[in-house]
Amino acid sequence: MGSDPHGRFVDIYERAYRPILGYVLRRCEDPDDAADVVAETFVTAWRRIDEIPPGDEARLWLYGVARRTLANHRRGERRHERRTAALREQLAASPALAAPPPGEYTQLGRAFAGLSDDDRELLSLVAWEQLDTEQVARTLGITRNAVRVRLHRARRRFARTLAATGIDLPLMERTAP
Repeated sequence: MGSDPHGRFVDIYERAYRPILGYVLRRCEDPDDAADVVAETFVTAWRRIDEIPPGDEARLWLYGVARRTLANHRRGERRHERRTAALREQLAASPALAAPPPGEYTQLGRAFAGLSDDDRELLSLVAWEQLDTEQVARTLGITRNAVRVRLHRARRRFARTLAATGIDLPLMERTAP
């Protein structure tokens, strides 16, 4: 259509942003969700700039895009709610899958919780997810050698933390990844 798609988009955006934002805000309970829907609406407009009709028809076209984006957003929310409910049921049926509330941590659990996020993640991937060094490396986007070094250090820090709380697990430092 136009020879300057950027300029055309800016013009459309400046004229239509407030009406589209109002339209979406009146239909969304959460302002953050509304901001996401408006942003997605204008991303679609940018991608399809050559399809947007001229003049005031552009605003009407954007209302249609916003309406469809809202519908997609609502479907996504419903899917998320169903999955969350199913997960809650699964966790309730299998307490072993659920983490204990922080007040119920054992001394070992409190020591583990006291580690850095990186150490906990690394030890969890190995112990709970049973990933080998190569799999951990791919998951974290680092080399196998880096995994070995970090895992060794994380195990040593955990062993020291356990020892400081009176728990002695001497085999822990010798456990291979």
